[in-house]
Amino acid sequence: MTFEFLTALSVFAFVASITPGPNNLMLMASGANYGYLRTIPHMAGVVVGFTTMLLLVGVGLIKIFDTVPASYLVLKVVSIVYLVYLAWRIATAAAPGEASAEGGKPFTFLQAALFQWVNPKAWTIGLTAITVYAPTRSLGAILLLMIIFTAVTVPSISLWTLVGQQLRSLLTNKMRLRVFNGLMAALLIASLYPALIST
Repeated sequence: MTFEFLTALSVFAFVASITPGPNNLMLMASGANYGYLRTIPHMAGVVVGFTTMLLLVGVGLIKIFDTVPASYLVLKVVSIVYLVYLAWRIATAAAPGEASAEGGKPFTFLQAALFQWVNPKAWTIGLTAITVYAPTRSLGAILLLMIIFTAVTVPSISLWTLVGQQLRSLLTNKMRLRVFNGLMAALLIASLYPALIST
């Protein structure tokens, strides 16, 4: 294993984790609506859920996609339907302190971890990482992916959540909060575009 390989993998992981996508947009919205501390379980769920997915896909589940190509389509449809539902939850989230609205609670650790399995960006990143950086699909190679992605993803998603928290002072007005949540919901829907156009 060379320095160049580790550098390339780290850069790939950084770009994949810092760029906008469903996780980052949802974390920014959560930071704005609930603050950094209440979003920690969501962040932890993202990291654990994604790295667990890397492990399970890398050591065996990827064979399902190799054997049954139609499973890609099933995954895509389920992902799109669920992300539309999450966009609606963000758009209708209650203002801080208003627990009556259905969207008035941040994601739990388990919800965030399970979400990775229907997140189109997570699947794209995971399958690409395994194919390019762990083509042997050995346990050692997969564990290296998990370590690198954990090291890079934690600060990346923390940044998105902190940006959202910094916006809280601007979102004390209900109308501004509603507009912000609507914008986050629209961006979440827009993040589906790569999944919709991919073959």
